[in-house]
Amino acid sequence: MTTELAIKILSGAALFTLLFAAGLRLTPSEVWAALRDWRRLVALVIANFVVVPGLTVGAALLFQVSAPTAMAMVLLGAAPFAPVVPVFTRLARADLALAAGLTAVFPVFCTFFTPLACRAGLALLPPSGELKFQTLSILATLLATASAPLALGIATRSLFPETSTRMIRPTEITSEAVGAASLIFVVSSQFRSMLATGWMPILAMVLVSEAALVLGYACGGRDPAARKVTGLGTANRNIALAILVAADSFPGSPVLGGVVANGLLLLLLGLLHVGLWRLLDLRNAPRARR
Repeated sequence: MTTELAIKILSGAALFTLLFAAGLRLTPSEVWAALRDWRRLVALVIANFVVVPGLTVGAALLFQVSAPTAMAMVLLGAAPFAPVVPVFTRLARADLALAAGLTAVFPVFCTFFTPLACRAGLALLPPSGELKFQTLSILATLLATASAPLALGIATRSLFPETSTRMIRPTEITSEAVGAASLIFVVSSQFRSMLATGWMPILAMVLVSEAALVLGYACGGRDPAARKVTGLGTANRNIALAILVAADSFPGSPVLGGVVANGLLLLLLGLLHVGLWRLLDLRNAPRARR
């Protein structure tokens, strides 16, 4: 088994279990109610497939990062709404139904818009190799690892509410263990490439992520709980999708290591934002009781 194939299998298993656990907490009516605002959905599509990829290309050019690292940044910049967004949303005590709904529908958008955004970005960057998009394979993978487990969890909650309630905590523990195993393997296998990424590309990605958070937060409307979801979804890019394309298009190249390095950075930033929001909620709670 090749390293790229092992990464795909472990990443897919981690995403499936994480999203199935999130789905166990939701009902179909909650998800549908969260997705009815089509204006917000359109704004998020434009922000995530036009503005954020454009910011990513601009940052790569401004900081003069290497061609492979720039390609890794673009792959992440064109892949919004990481499947960990529902997990971050639960930790941040935001709108879990909206997070689940957006995480379920965005893989469909990614299948068609991510290739366009990546090719547009590639045209503005130094050549780094041939970019390959297997549309049907990507759609099947994203639906299987994002939309399907969420739908399965929601269906289980609807059909077997008492059983699903007992399943939530064991499923979350299992998903966290699988996710940790996947993360350890990816980091260990790509450690050298990650070290070669350098500080300038990381700084560039931090700036892009923070700009994306502000942009996504602004697309969320007036509800602070919804704004947290759209901010987290826009800032946290779909590492699994970027790894899938990088493994197919640039096997054995520094691009995959760049995706992993920047993807881990985005995860850390997402956890930092969740922690800050939780801290603010704790500080504001005594005021609300007065």
